[in-house]
Amino acid sequence: MTDPAHHSLIEDIQGILFGVVMAALGIHILNHMGFMTGQTVGLAVLLVNYTGLPFPVAYFGLSLPFLLLGYRRLGARFAVKTLLTTALLSGLTAILPHWVGLGRIEPAVAACLFGLLFGIAGLAVVRHGGSFGGISIVWLMIQDRTGFQAGYAQLIFDVALFAVAAWGMDPELLAYSFLGAAVFALFLAINHRRDRYVVA
Repeated sequence: MTDPAHHSLIEDIQGILFGVVMAALGIHILNHMGFMTGQTVGLAVLLVNYTGLPFPVAYFGLSLPFLLLGYRRLGARFAVKTLLTTALLSGLTAILPHWVGLGRIEPAVAACLFGLLFGIAGLAVVRHGGSFGGISIVWLMIQDRTGFQAGYAQLIFDVALFAVAAWGMDPELLAYSFLGAAVFALFLAINHRRDRYVVA
């Protein structure tokens, strides 16, 4: 069983940085393709579409209210790591498009790439005692208390979020977007187990 409290500082740093880079690359693909997704990132995409705010600002702003909940229920270590993770991800998503240009990607491949990249990113960050903030904190708390897999809780929420997004989105893009979100959620459901990873 892997306990985040038993990782060294350098292990936490490299694990969280790896997660942030993988997540930023996944979000870069998501934005490039015009896809939707679930959870806090999906809420941020909707906010960007309706307000014109930059994605990093929308994402970080939506994540902040959940940090207090994370601090109260999961402790200061979790809250601090989550704050750093969301801040780093917000910054990197702003910078990455200037460093990495993307061309044509087959939509189904892009959706799967996003789901896998964000899934392995989430697993890496959670393994080191943090999260990507936002509503994922709630799913992790539910999993820790009840054993109900975080990935399945995410999938249920994503269905509701996609139902809202469906009002003004191209059906084909919506279908590919749901594919990416499903790959992400199922990746966590299969790989993030309470007997392996314990949230501090």
